Amino acid sequence: MKTKVLKYFVLAATLAFMNCGDDAKDTLTSALDDKGLPNTAVDGFVPLLDENGNPVLDENGNQVMVQDTTQRENPENNLNIDFGDGEPTDNPDPQGGDVEGQAGDPAVDPAAQGEDPAAQGGENATQTDSTKTQAGDPATQGNDPVSPKDSTKTDGGESAQTGDPANDTPAVTSSASEEPKVESSSSEVPKGIFLSEDTDETKGHLEIEYKEGQGPDGQSVLAYPKQLSTTQKHGIVVWGPGGGEKPGNYPNMIKDLAGQGFVVIGIRESPGDGHLAIQAIDWLEKQNSDAGSVFNGKLDLTKVGCSGHSMGGLESEQAAIKDKRVITAFLNNSGDQGSGAFVNIPKEKTAGVVFGEKGSERSNAIRDYQSAKETPACMIEMINGPMNSEGGWGHGSGPWDGRAITVAWMRWQLGGEDFRKADFVGTSGKYINGSIAGHQGNWKGECKNF
Repeated sequence: MKTKVLKYFVLAATLAFMNCGDDAKDTLTSALDDKGLPNTAVDGFVPLLDENGNPVLDENGNQVMVQDTTQRENPENNLNIDFGDGEPTDNPDPQGGDVEGQAGDPAVDPAAQGEDPAAQGGENATQTDSTKTQAGDPATQGNDPVSPKDSTKTDGGESAQTGDPANDTPAVTSSASEEPKVESSSSEVPKGIFLSEDTDETKGHLEIEYKEGQGPDGQSVLAYPKQLSTTQKHGIVVWGPGGGEKPGNYPNMIKDLAGQGFVVIGIRESPGDGHLAIQAIDWLEKQNSDAGSVFNGKLDLTKVGCSGHSMGGLESEQAAIKDKRVITAFLNNSGDQGSGAFVNIPKEKTAGVVFGEKGSERSNAIRDYQSAKETPACMIEMINGPMNSEGGWGHGSGPWDGRAITVAWMRWQLGGEDFRKADFVGTSGKYINGSIAGHQGNWKGECKNF
């Protein structure tokens, strides 16, 4: 902690800096006289004082003189001297750098005059104002990582502003009472995958690329946002077409998912055993590591969902059973014809199925849901549909009039939008007993293990 005598010394040194030549010497001498201090100052040097304000003598009894550094003090310790702009003083010492008037400083501590390397601005020097560094300190040369003793002062004596491109190290603030805080110009990368800001699941919101003849076999459909994110990765949705159908027969479903921010691949067909869905994921994983691909570094292979219609639903649940990268499956008008395959989906994953009240898949979908023992699962029925050839919502209801529920599910399960849980789980959510937006009829759903 600086003594009162040191405050007087700084005042006198500051006054000397504000003058020049003999006037500076006279002003310094007068200031020392006014405070009752030794007045043997000479040009560029001042007496070294101990903590009681007495002159320090060497072994021969001569008064020790030190260089006049005229360093500025903290505002609360400088007798209310106003330095104006709050910036460091431009007063380099004869060595080409600024020296702080503190313990361990040549202006105050005799031990700092070449005998203790740590007192030359090194790691053990104590500081209360970090706007100065020693000339020749490696930290100011750009060769060493920034240490707590570095500052916004450059080795040329000019102050560098935080974020100045000319200053190649982050600015650091430091004090004797708290740890230094490093300022970074880099922005924090947002968490989670990229999704459109508009959370309405009834349509796509982003401009997309929609391409046929893609994928590992050149027969898949690929759709994704035209402007891929530079700060977040994109989740993946694999879409499986119904038996005998092509992925291009489901353009609205694929475009809606891509328009929400997902990278979507519609596989050429759905064998129902999961192997083509897994092949598509393998292909996207290679694209993600290919420096020449538009997807290089853009995909999150831990956020993969599978969905599909009829046989495509079976392809989806089998991919969830067999591939650890798939974390959720959502079936459209589908269901295992045996005793139910949801039982085989790991409990760390999720599964859901939407089906029509009059569709041929209804009993299979219910059986699949009932088979889930620990796996979080949902089944949602579309009821009170238009009196068409099937007498209500039938086998094609999910991928067309009901596609919003697949989008909502993927935003929830892949995108982490936890607020959507209330739409599926409980007694009064949108997909539990709400109306089907834009269409006749209602959702009737239930979930378990969430």
